[in-house]
Amino acid sequence: MTSAPITVLYSASLIDARVQALATEIGTAGYDRLVVVALLKGSFIFAADLLRALHGVGLEPEVDFMTISSYGAEQVSSGNLRVLRDIETDVAGRDVLIVDDILESGRTISHAKALMLERGARSADVVVLLEKPGKRKVEIDADYIGFICPDKFVVGYGMDAGHAWRQLPYVGVIEETGNGQG
Repeated sequence: MTSAPITVLYSASLIDARVQALATEIGTAGYDRLVVVALLKGSFIFAADLLRALHGVGLEPEVDFMTISSYGAEQVSSGNLRVLRDIETDVAGRDVLIVDDILESGRTISHAKALMLERGARSADVVVLLEKPGKRKVEIDADYIGFICPDKFVVGYGMDAGHAWRQLPYVGVIEETGNGQG
């Protein structure tokens, strides 16, 4: 699977510049007792880079992780959400920034945001690396967006296809090889 050709959509340097800009924007939002909740697995590289950038603009958020699955090993969301790993942090009365790799159907992010607000978070904002606006299944918008992404299945920078390609330092598109496999 890992030998398929990949076309770079967003280079490592372009992503880095955008992450720095997002951190600067987030740093001026006036968050109080900020908790960053990274949605695993896809956001782990974006979240790590964003957290370092947030530190660079003077923020010292607490960090926790949540895994909500709707894909499994498939390329299309099943729509059935399961919390596989929940946060351990008490978010009551605190500002929460949910970090995810991509806002597509909106189901996962909407579910995570609702959970944070039900648990008494003062606010629950969302930052995503990529947004595919034409794919929304639930009404939700990200507060901070890295890039508007074309309607293509992307890999790299933490995002995968069948658990491959997460390690790539860029976001790319798997090219069709003509043999029926991507």
